[in-house]
Amino acid sequence: MWEEGDFVNKGTIIILALMSIGSWYIIITKLIDQQKVMRQAKDMQAKFWKAPSIAAGSAQLKDGSPFRFIAETGTKATQHHDGALLEQIDLSTWVTMQIQRAVDRVQSRLQDGLSFLATVGSTSPFIGLFGTVWGIYNALTAIGMSGNASIDKVAGPVGEALIMTAFGLFVAVPAVLGYNWLVRRNKSVMEDVRSFSADVHSVLISGAMSTSSAAQAKKIG
Repeated sequence: MWEEGDFVNKGTIIILALMSIGSWYIIITKLIDQQKVMRQAKDMQAKFWKAPSIAAGSAQLKDGSPFRFIAETGTKATQHHDGALLEQIDLSTWVTMQIQRAVDRVQSRLQDGLSFLATVGSTSPFIGLFGTVWGIYNALTAIGMSGNASIDKVAGPVGEALIMTAFGLFVAVPAVLGYNWLVRRNKSVMEDVRSFSADVHSVLISGAMSTSSAAQAKKIG
């Protein structure tokens, strides 16, 4: 097919090959990222909540950990709630907004590349089918010009053209399965992330409220 095909056939093969390579690269790298976050979740459970404060717990987590990123974001939000405009927002709402933004960033990072898998899974069968149609057209044209339409002359070129459809399915099936698997694992990871963010929010707000009450009592005294 490669030796006898024209630029359309070769271009179709190259596109499908690139799609396949990209799909496997994303599947493998995302699995590694998810495993890393799952290990960081276990590390967080073992170290973070035993610390005396949110800041101390954050320092015990590894750099790049989404849990450390969320905890540090929440801590900074409680410390930088000043300014004429920001004072119009109550502290709880402000901290909630900042932590939710951090969670959204973590989710966006986990979902990077999944759109490519979805695109490959939905388009590669049609690209393979296009290669098949083009190959059959060329085969029938060549047979018509030769004037020999015997079964042995038709079966060979048509059979070679159908390989393109099989190639398209070979690319699409792993992409679809990988996409569904990664999405399901992402949901499990994000459940841990959201639970952690909610707990951190509660601790930060209760601590900030206690500090505020103590400061007001000190002023009255």
